[in-house]
Amino acid sequence: MTGPQPTKPVAPQASAWNIANALTVLRIALVPVFGWLLLFGGGEDETYRILAAAVFAVAAITDRIDGDLARARGLVTDFGKVADPIADKTLVGMALVGLSLLGELPWWVTVLVLAREIGVTAMRFFVIRHGVMAASRGGKVKTALQGLAIFLYVLPLPGNWHIVAVAVMAAAVIVTVVTGLDYVFRAHTLRTTSPRAIAKRERRAAMLREQAAKLRATTETARRAAKKAQPESSAGKNKRSSQGKS
Repeated sequence: MTGPQPTKPVAPQASAWNIANALTVLRIALVPVFGWLLLFGGGEDETYRILAAAVFAVAAITDRIDGDLARARGLVTDFGKVADPIADKTLVGMALVGLSLLGELPWWVTVLVLAREIGVTAMRFFVIRHGVMAASRGGKVKTALQGLAIFLYVLPLPGNWHIVAVAVMAAAVIVTVVTGLDYVFRAHTLRTTSPRAIAKRERRAAMLREQAAKLRATTETARRAAKKAQPESSAGKNKRSSQGKS
């Protein structure tokens, strides 16, 4: 007879006070600084626009560094999982809204991109019970294109370079929409094929089979009772008829 198997000790989660999360917090703190530099003087001051582009570049670089550090050093925490996408969406949202306020980017682009970003984030939280939707390759391309397009828009570039910025932004919008639809499909697939979803369907099917069996049993009992009562009723009628004749 073997004794109880020893349980594996659960590795403690890294402390939230680490360099990766510090970079994430720094990125969030840079958002209002970037917004102020971008909107200063109605966006007409080239020096402030260059500074805004530099701050945006630093914030974007920290996005890559903090993720690599967290994975390489085992610094992944619940705080980082929540704060990192918030920092990303806040930075991109500030840039798009700021550029639209300055009249340099159509509002429909800002609304479309932000709706996609918020929608995908909400979907990830919605299906978290079924599994984690990791960032796809298309999502990474989308992030790179958005960052490059925003950087080019923020810089005070001459006319020819502005055409390049518009082209990159157009590509970013297209990839944003396509990857958004891909996330919807992946979320639906995950909800219908995950072990949790399969187990739920099996429980529901078992419940329906049980209810059907009970219904059949009840119907059969009622049928037998009715069949048994029919001869007794006929015998009673014949007896009353014979008494009437006599």
